[in-house]
Amino acid sequence: MKKTIYTSADGRRKILALYDSQLKRLGHDYSDIWADTSFGRTHIIRTGNPEGIPLLVFHGGNSTTAYTLLSCGFLMKDFLIYAVDTIGHPGKSAPVSLSPKNYDYGKWAGKVIDSLGYKSMRCFSGSFGAGIIAKTMCICPEKVEKAVLYIPSGINNAPSAASIKMALPMMMYLITHKDKWLRRTLMPLTVSENDITDDLYETAKMSITYTKVKAGMPSNASAKLIGRCSAKTLVMAAEKDCLFPAKRVLPRAKKIIRNCSVYLLRGRGHMHSLTDREKQMITRFLKED
Repeated sequence: MKKTIYTSADGRRKILALYDSQLKRLGHDYSDIWADTSFGRTHIIRTGNPEGIPLLVFHGGNSTTAYTLLSCGFLMKDFLIYAVDTIGHPGKSAPVSLSPKNYDYGKWAGKVIDSLGYKSMRCFSGSFGAGIIAKTMCICPEKVEKAVLYIPSGINNAPSAASIKMALPMMMYLITHKDKWLRRTLMPLTVSENDITDDLYETAKMSITYTKVKAGMPSNASAKLIGRCSAKTLVMAAEKDCLFPAKRVLPRAKKIIRNCSVYLLRGRGHMHSLTDREKQMITRFLKED
C-alpha cells in the first residue's frame, strides 16, 4: 500500500465496513460529498433536515464520522448536518496526516467550509474535532458563525502524562487481542464501564487494531489568535475528563474566547452520555441568532 494511516488493506476494508453499517442505522437519509482541498481530498456526509440550519461537525480523534453521527440524533430535526471525515483519521478522506501542533487543521477546515459554498457556518464538535474548530476560530475567525466546543481539545489540554495509563493496556491488547485489555484501555476515559457502549467499543477496536493510532491532540489555541473570533461560543467540559478536564478548560475558555459561555458536565469523564436537558441546551444555543 502507499503511505497510509491503515496497517493493512484488509484493515481499511473492515473499518469502512463498520463505518457503512453504522451509517445505515442513522434512520435518516444521507449523501456523500467530496471536496478537493489543497491538503487532500475530503469526504463529507450530508444528512439531517434539508431545510434546517447548516451545521458543520467534526468527529473525535481516531474515531469516525459514522460513530459521531449516531450520537447526534438530537440535532437531526433542526439542522442540515455536514459531518466531515478528518483527513489522516479513520474514514474516507485522504490518509494525509496534518500536524496537530500548528494551525493546518484550521486552514483545512476553512477550505472545507469554502468548498461547501458557505461564507461561515455554525459548528458542533467534540474532543479532537473541537480542537479543529478552535484552530479554525484562530486562523479564519470569520468562517465560524457560532460554535459548541464539547469536551474540547485545543483550549487547555492536560499534560500528556494523563493519557499514559492508556498506553500499557493498549500494548497488551495489540499483543493478545483480548477483550479485557481493550476495555482497560478505554476505562480511563470513563467513570463507569457502562459508558463503554457497543458502538464505542467496536469503533475503538477497529481503530486501535487497524490504524496507526494518533496520541497527539490539537495543541492549545493562541489567546491572541482565538481572541479575534467574535462568534458566540459554548464550551462544555467534563469534571473527570483525564484529557481535557473542566478545571483547566473552562477558566481558560472564559479568558481567551471573546463571546463565551461555559458549562460543567458534572461527575463525567471524557466518554459519557448527555442528558436530555443538555441536548436541548445545545440545540437551543445553535439555533438562536
